[in-house]
Amino acid sequence: MSTKPHSSEVPRVTEILSRYIVNSKPADVPEPVKREALRSFLNWMGCAVGGSQHETIDRALATLTEFAGKPTSTLIGRSERIDALNAALLNGMASHVFDFDDTHLNTIIHPAGPVAPAILALAQRQPISGADLLHAFIIGVEVECRIGNAVYPAHYDIGWHITGTAGVFGAAAAAGWLLKLDERQMRWALGTAGTQSSGMREMFGTMCKSFHPGRAAQNGLMSALLAARNFTSSERVLEAPRGFAHVMSTARDFSRITDGLGASYEIALNTYKPFACGIVIHPAIDGCVQLRNEHALKGDDIESIELSVHPLVLELTGKKTPRTGLEGKFSVYHSCAAAILWGAAGESEYSDACVQNPVAVALSQRVVANAVAGIREDEVRISLRTRDGRTLTKHVAHAKGSLERPMSDAELEEKFRRLCDGVLPPQQTEALIQKCWGLADLADAADVIRAAAKS
Repeated sequence: MSTKPHSSEVPRVTEILSRYIVNSKPADVPEPVKREALRSFLNWMGCAVGGSQHETIDRALATLTEFAGKPTSTLIGRSERIDALNAALLNGMASHVFDFDDTHLNTIIHPAGPVAPAILALAQRQPISGADLLHAFIIGVEVECRIGNAVYPAHYDIGWHITGTAGVFGAAAAAGWLLKLDERQMRWALGTAGTQSSGMREMFGTMCKSFHPGRAAQNGLMSALLAARNFTSSERVLEAPRGFAHVMSTARDFSRITDGLGASYEIALNTYKPFACGIVIHPAIDGCVQLRNEHALKGDDIESIELSVHPLVLELTGKKTPRTGLEGKFSVYHSCAAAILWGAAGESEYSDACVQNPVAVALSQRVVANAVAGIREDEVRISLRTRDGRTLTKHVAHAKGSLERPMSDAELEEKFRRLCDGVLPPQQTEALIQKCWGLADLADAADVIRAAAKS
């Protein structure tokens, strides 16, 4: 006998969510939430500029150019232009390829990646104010994260990459709000987005991981554009027995979508990475950097590093011998070695050369990670033994960049400058930072993405 509930036994969450999206207004959003949205947007833009030169983007652009439409849209950090749908894809990929973008810790969604490129592509197709773009961004993040809350962690545990699967709803909602869809069209937009929801964790450590938020941006934008022309879909994609939550998760809580809707904002819970890798490694990196700096440690000083971590750390980042920079981002062993050797884990520490560095490889082999019951996902206990017989310990309860230890505005700006270094001239970088902070005051939201193009 089926245990799936009948549609009458669950709330009409697609309808409730669609009504909220359509009727939401910028005046409804508290100023602190808007400020956090600007921080999120700034961080996203810096990551997109920095990732724009990666070979992943080169290969994707070379493939897509042959089939692309009119070159109406900016590619961030590049001189080429392409059609709007492919711009959403490529800019979304660029922002995630370094794994340096924002993280909603309750779901491990990277919220800006699917939403920002979709609405920026739309802003180059029609007049949109900066204030409206910012509000659409907030709405998109709200939708994807609430949907993520409803199915996490079961959805993630069975192998879905939640940034791609939930992110497509956020992109559709944000674009749909800007297109002024009515409630029924918004339900269609979410339905069309839902049937394109995809992304598997098997792809972590490959070029395909960044494809997920890019594709979510592209598909979400397309879903909204189709709905604007009355392209139909199911109107209960989220709650239907064969809809998103039942098909793609073994457990679900629809109240996480509807409770407090419009009263609280998920973007207020956003966090930003000081390290360019999987978020669950950050406590270990933070702790190793602290030990290095406190005791002036060098790689040759280390006999062993033992980590007590949450099981998810090994599940997601247990690559013992990464071969490429992208794989290194999912290796807690390389990451700890980098933290000791270089005192950092930025993008340069995840280059192919650094991952293959013999000294780093040798030190990474002396790192042991043990899954320990009772350790939280954002926590680590480190026991480091030196060759001269000392045992040094460090407990990191919350890593730098977490809600408990957030990055400051100044730190986000410095991260932005490092990411833009070598891509944009310093003067252009500074102007772009100011455009991002001043997004809500722009008469034409497209000014901010035009300012990110490489001349």
